[in-house]
Amino acid sequence: MNNQQKKYIKELISYARELGAENAISFNIDDLVFDNRTLLKCMYGCKDWGYGLTCPSANPHVTMAQYEDMIRKYTYGIMIHSNNKNDSQDISYELEKKSFLDGYYFAFSMSDCAQCKECAGFNGHSCLNKKVARPAFHSLGIDVYATAKKFNLPIYPLVEDDERPENWYSAILIE
Repeated sequence: MNNQQKKYIKELISYARELGAENAISFNIDDLVFDNRTLLKCMYGCKDWGYGLTCPSANPHVTMAQYEDMIRKYTYGIMIHSNNKNDSQDISYELEKKSFLDGYYFAFSMSDCAQCKECAGFNGHSCLNKKVARPAFHSLGIDVYATAKKFNLPIYPLVEDDERPENWYSAILIE
């Protein structure tokens, strides 16, 4: 990253914290941990599979390798940590929008979609929030657990009646 990019990233991190992020850190694309086994977790165990309009089942013609290739065309980004799924998505989208308006026209956020109580795909309809709906990290082949651990960010599986806070992660890719 050059000095101008570093300055811009610091500005975005500050903005993310103003918007309520628990943590916001910069990363180089090579810091992301890719593992296409994330698709198995989507296919077997996620109620959204086959219905969720931001999950890989919504676009079966794109492979995990193609997603990784697209993501690796970026150089850097910001990872957002929040204890609230809606906040995580809202913050990442706001950073994407700001980056786009600031001239980074390929800026793209990845966040577990929280726009609707139930995805319209469950009822056979098109997305109601196409402007802000984005895919989650894991649905594009990124191992969220390994990536968060790499940055010493909190992440652990939650079990029923777990009183620990939830950890939601989103990211903004910037180029």
